[in-house]
Amino acid sequence: MTPQVDVAIIGAGFAGLGAAIRLKQRRGTSFIVFERAAQVGGTWRDNVYPGCACDVPSHLYSLSFAPNPNWSRMYSTQPEIFAYLNDIVDTYQLASAIRYNTDIIHTAFSESAGFWTLTDRAGGLTTARVVIGAIGPLNRPSMPTLAGLDTFTGKAFHSSTWDTTCELAGKRVAVVGTGASAIQIIPQIAPIVEQLTVFQRTAPYITARSDRAVSSTEQRLFRRLPLLQQAYRSGIYWLNELRGLSFLGNETFNKLGTRLALRHLYASISDPVLRAKATPAYKLGCKRVLVSDDYYPALTRSNVDLVTDSIERVTPTGILTKDGTERPVDVLIFGTGFVASEIICDLHIVGRQGRNLFDQWLATGPEAHYGITVSGYPNLLFLVGPNTGLGHNSIVHMIESQVQYVLGYLDLLDQAGPDAFLDVKPEAQEAYNKGIQEKMAGTVWASGCQSWYMDSRGKNTTLWPALTVTYRKATKRVDPADYEVVPIRYPDPLAVPASPA
Repeated sequence: MTPQVDVAIIGAGFAGLGAAIRLKQRRGTSFIVFERAAQVGGTWRDNVYPGCACDVPSHLYSLSFAPNPNWSRMYSTQPEIFAYLNDIVDTYQLASAIRYNTDIIHTAFSESAGFWTLTDRAGGLTTARVVIGAIGPLNRPSMPTLAGLDTFTGKAFHSSTWDTTCELAGKRVAVVGTGASAIQIIPQIAPIVEQLTVFQRTAPYITARSDRAVSSTEQRLFRRLPLLQQAYRSGIYWLNELRGLSFLGNETFNKLGTRLALRHLYASISDPVLRAKATPAYKLGCKRVLVSDDYYPALTRSNVDLVTDSIERVTPTGILTKDGTERPVDVLIFGTGFVASEIICDLHIVGRQGRNLFDQWLATGPEAHYGITVSGYPNLLFLVGPNTGLGHNSIVHMIESQVQYVLGYLDLLDQAGPDAFLDVKPEAQEAYNKGIQEKMAGTVWASGCQSWYMDSRGKNTTLWPALTVTYRKATKRVDPADYEVVPIRYPDPLAVPASPA
């Protein structure tokens, strides 16, 4: 039996669309992109909160093989990034390959057939020789467990599920969390609400954003001189790589980065009490370093209160902290990020011998070979899989490295022939992941603070513990020695079933 398609891609965000473009350019490879929503975009479709923007410069936070010379700002906002992803679909004529409103909930590998069967929520079946999981890590909101939350009579929602019908003007609003989303939301809503209370568990390090408009002259030059845009992109990339050294054990760079972040804090907040509340008490980079020019000034407004006391419980009309103070609240917003360290979703992936991937990862923690392939799950490849996230550079760069590895994998699979599949050797995967954790021990992420990079066991399953240039070199080619070529054992159509005893 021949599968319906060579490659099935699950997800149509940056990773899925990037893979689709390269597969289309490969020619001779049939593919389908499954998207659970009615539009592409992933996190850039779903997150529509006020101030939503990227914290990586636009010219680097885009596909190198699908450049956009028309970015309007150094750091693009959500609507512009979302438009860019939709433009990609049009430019590369991907629409016919995308199945919208198709949520894949189960995919199982057949060793006797050598392909995967994907089942969508409506019961539809699709067979594919190769599956690419581009589901992304930032799609499961992290919600704190707060006593009394179910009794709250006002509106409450997470930043990733922003209630666009909720009018905040003149309301008493509470924002729980001071992560990447929260520091974008707070400056936007502070001027219009009556009172804004920000509940902070841990102060983040924040560096200057230095955002600005990209002039029409610059855009025109980038359109006319693509090499100039490539050089500009490269400059941003290498500057970020240099900054990454501060996270990887270079104490000189870490101290310099700390000094710059604290200088930004002191220049923005003059009140010593507020400044003390906003000063981090851990090593730079152990938690995500944020970028903003307007967050600190927002905290100095007369209608904004930064609270560092722990939340005791939510009441029907407000929030009570452990010091006994109850603050009235009309709208409660959770800017508490996502669960990225433990990949959990509605999708069930069943590999060889009936093993279930996400059950396996719940027991052991997510692990994959280069964050891409997993032993026991042949011809399954992840984009932005375990230990491929970043704390210093553009994830799009990592995605492109992974897509290049996928193409090399497909070449190796072609060499194996139509009657075989590839499975990464368990010893190769084990040795690789042992090396990852050994490298992690020398980084800032092992300096003692608790962050969303860690799983429930305290293991960092999220980040790549080196520079991205190292990852690109490592994934440039697939090492055939890492993979077992497994012949497909087709059932004998002439075999006579044994008689029952």
